[in-house]
Amino acid sequence: MPKDNKEKKLKNVSKKSLRTMQRTRKRHIVREKVRIVKYGTKGFGRNIWLSTAATVVMAFTLIILFITVVASVILTNTAEMMKDKIDITIYFKPNTSEKVLSELTEVIKKDENIKSVETSTSEVEYEKFLAENATSDDVLNILDDEMKALMINKMQSTMRVKVYNVDDLTSIKDIVENDELFVQYIDKEKAPTYDVNRVEIATITSWARIARTGGIILAAVFLVISILIIFSTIRMAIFSRREEIYMMKLVGADKSFIRGPFLVEAEICGIIAGLVAATVSYFGFRFLSPRLVNYGIDVSSINNILESNQLILVFLVFIAAGILIGRISARLAVSKYLHKT
Repeated sequence: MPKDNKEKKLKNVSKKSLRTMQRTRKRHIVREKVRIVKYGTKGFGRNIWLSTAATVVMAFTLIILFITVVASVILTNTAEMMKDKIDITIYFKPNTSEKVLSELTEVIKKDENIKSVETSTSEVEYEKFLAENATSDDVLNILDDEMKALMINKMQSTMRVKVYNVDDLTSIKDIVENDELFVQYIDKEKAPTYDVNRVEIATITSWARIARTGGIILAAVFLVISILIIFSTIRMAIFSRREEIYMMKLVGADKSFIRGPFLVEAEICGIIAGLVAATVSYFGFRFLSPRLVNYGIDVSSINNILESNQLILVFLVFIAAGILIGRISARLAVSKYLHKT
């Protein structure tokens, strides 16, 4: 046989053998992965009580993390909502005309912190008083023309101002207290309402900060506990199967194959914990949501997420977090054992 044909035949045989080896290797890898999942699932069932304990603690950790995030978000949103609703009421002498109120508006609008300005004359304030007491016959019966004129002459004209930053009213106070037009028409008997609702806002902001800090600390504690429980679960599983692991090493099993079933076992814990935590968190929030709204707490941002397609993403995040916690715990336990042997 000519030398060139022989080399060509050998080359074809080599390529064929290489393709066969690649297909065999791929089948081997898939078969190995299937075995790892199979052994890991059996291991989860074999240590069912320890696995259940680890799953419960992990689910509790994930629920606390959810509560921490939700509490921080809704309390912060509530504080912002209250800030947005706050207006400063400035009182002027009764019967201050619309023309004067317009001039006062132009003066205060020069401040960059001003968001909007609304004014009311004494007559408009009287109409508001009537609207507020429309269902009170006792009040309406005594409001004859003479009483109306007397009340209008006593009612202050008002200016309601909304600002961008309720925490810094220095420039507005400076205008109200020092501008000549304001000083001329301001009602000396009734001070502007600078500090209305400020205490409530400060309290809610403080709660949001406490919820965020306390929740993170509590979640960290339970995260450590869940890692330790999973670590102990895997270590006990390793101890009960130490003869099997020894035999695997004798027949040449690599570390990834030995480690794999234990990682799968922990990941199953994480998946179940994620599903349980997400379900409990979802229905728990749906139950509490109307009650929180009744107390004036803004839960709209969380509701929008839980009522949309993003709910699937929330469940996936819970599951991913559970898998991550389980995998880290199991890897620590197995790595410690493999290093010793």
